Amino acid sequence: MKQVSFEGIGQVMATFPAAQDAQGGEKVAEGIPVKLGATGVVDVCADSDAFIGVARAVRDGCAAVQVRGFVQVKATGSISAGMVNLAADGTGGVKQSSSGKSYLVAETGGETITILL
Repeated sequence: MKQVSFEGIGQVMATFPAAQDAQGGEKVAEGIPVKLGATGVVDVCADSDAFIGVARAVRDGCAAVQVRGFVQVKATGSISAGMVNLAADGTGGVKQSSSGKSYLVAETGGETITILL
């Protein structure tokens, strides 16, 4: 049984307009890292993009984005705990990247990691 939890610690959320696809549907999905465009709209990240946070809820053209605190996110490749440079992987997760921003990786395991934004 897991005895350590980072859930909710330091959590700060901000609501942004969310990018839509050509048919007017939501592009941004819950649980993925997002970037902020020049117009103030959050969008899905391409491979190696810097991310501002993780979408926690998407509804009616808006996204609630967690911009601070501990958050669990899908990870690509082997990522160790500690200070790690991360960038978006282009598939809804993050990856280790020499050019990425430094984040504290507090927990690893399976296909997800817990990071401090």
